[in-house]
Amino acid sequence: MEEQWYVDRARLRDLRQQHPAWTYAQLAEELEYSLSWVKKWCKRFNRADPNDDTVLHGLSRRRKNPPPNIEQVVVKRILEIRDNPPEGLNRTPGPETIKYYLHRDKTLQQNGTYLPRSGCTIWKILNQHQRILRPQKREHTPLPRAEPMAAWQIDFKDVTTVPPEPEGKRMHAVEVLNVVDSGTSILVDNPVHADYNAETAIETLMNTFRRWGCPQQITFDRDPRFVGSWSGRGFPTAFVRFLLCLNIKVDICPPQRPDLNPFVERYHRTYEYEGIQIYRPTTEAEVVEMNAHFAYHYNYQRPNQAITCGNQPPRSAFPQLPKLPTLPDLIDPDRWLQYVDQKCFKRRVNSSGVVKIDKHRYYIGRSHHGRYVVLKVDAKNKQFLVQLKGKLIKQLPIKGLHDQIMPLEDYLKFIQAQAFSEWRHYKLNVKRYTRVTM
Repeated sequence: MEEQWYVDRARLRDLRQQHPAWTYAQLAEELEYSLSWVKKWCKRFNRADPNDDTVLHGLSRRRKNPPPNIEQVVVKRILEIRDNPPEGLNRTPGPETIKYYLHRDKTLQQNGTYLPRSGCTIWKILNQHQRILRPQKREHTPLPRAEPMAAWQIDFKDVTTVPPEPEGKRMHAVEVLNVVDSGTSILVDNPVHADYNAETAIETLMNTFRRWGCPQQITFDRDPRFVGSWSGRGFPTAFVRFLLCLNIKVDICPPQRPDLNPFVERYHRTYEYEGIQIYRPTTEAEVVEMNAHFAYHYNYQRPNQAITCGNQPPRSAFPQLPKLPTLPDLIDPDRWLQYVDQKCFKRRVNSSGVVKIDKHRYYIGRSHHGRYVVLKVDAKNKQFLVQLKGKLIKQLPIKGLHDQIMPLEDYLKFIQAQAFSEWRHYKLNVKRYTRVTM
C-alpha cells in the first residue's frame, strides 16, 4: 500500500509543477483524494527541495517526544481510588471512572502534577500493580482412553444437502447414525435412514452388533429417540432397556454437554466439511454411496490427529482389533431392572389417583390427589415401593415385564414394539403441546 501512496504523492508534485495555477480543489478532483490530503502534502512540498524524492515518503507516526513520567503520588492516588471508591460509588471503578475522579483531586491540581489523560495509561498502572484480575489458565485434562472397541459413541447427523420432501418431512429428510469407537477413533458404522425413530434406531444398531459384536459401553446424548421425552424423567426407555439387556453399559450425556461425546462430535465436523459439502448428495441412495466411499477414506486413508492414532489413519494405527462378544441366542427381557434397582422416581398423583411411569399408569389413590410420591424400584421382587413423606404406602408390580427368557429375534420384535409405542406417545404429546402453545 505504501508503494501506491508514493506514486500518488509523486503525481501530485508533478501536477503542481505542470499546472501551477490549479487550486487545491482541482488537484484533489484530478487525483480523487480528499482536499485535506492535498493541502497537507502541498505544504510539505513547499518546505522541501523540488528534486528531493525523500519528501515523497510518509512520516512515521511514532511520537517524537517520550510521554511524561507519571509521578508516584499519582500512581498511589489511582490505586486508592481503585481500592476505595470515593463518594459512595458502589462498584469497582474502571480506568475512565478513575480518570474522572483523578482530575477532580484539588491537591494534585494545586501542585501542578501531570495527570494522565488516557484511560489506557491508567489501565497499564492498574495492570502493573495487579489490580486487573485475569482468569487463571484452564488446565485441560485429557479424557481417559478406553480399550480398543470397548466404548462406542453414537449420534445422529443430518445430511443437510438433501432437500425436504414437498409433502413429507420438512426437516432431517435423510440422517446418518454415526458410530465411532472412542479408543481408536475408528468409524464403526454409518447407516443411512430417511426415517430414524426409536424403533428404527434399535433395528439399525442391532445390525451393527451382528457385524461387529457388542461393546462394553455406548455413550449418546439426550436425543428423544434415545432417551424419550422429558416427561419420562429418568425412567429407562425401550432403547436404553435394549442396551442394558445386552449387558452394554449406558452413558447418557447431561443436557448441553456435547464435550462429553467428543469423538463422534468431532467426526461430525469432518463428515460435514470433507464429505457432505464436497459430494453434496441430494437423495438417500447418493448418501449411501457417499458413506461407503467416505468410511473407507476416513478409516484407511485420511491421517487422524487423535492421540491414539498419531497422525495415521485409524485402521493403520490399529490394524488388529479385538473380537467383541457376539449377540446371545437367548435374552432375559427383564434384565434391565438390575441396573435401576433402588432408583427412585418422583411423580405427582393426578385427580384420578394415578401416576404415570413410562407409558403405564399406576393407581395410588384419590385421597393423595395433588401430592408427590416417590416410587422406588425393587428389582428382586419386580415392584415399585411407593413412598409418601418417607413412609411406605403401597407396593405395585412393575408393568410391561415379560417374565421369561426369549430368543434373540423374538426379543428384538418385542423391544421394537415397545419402542414404537413410546415414540407414538412422544409424537402425540409434541403435537398436543404445539397445538396448545400456538
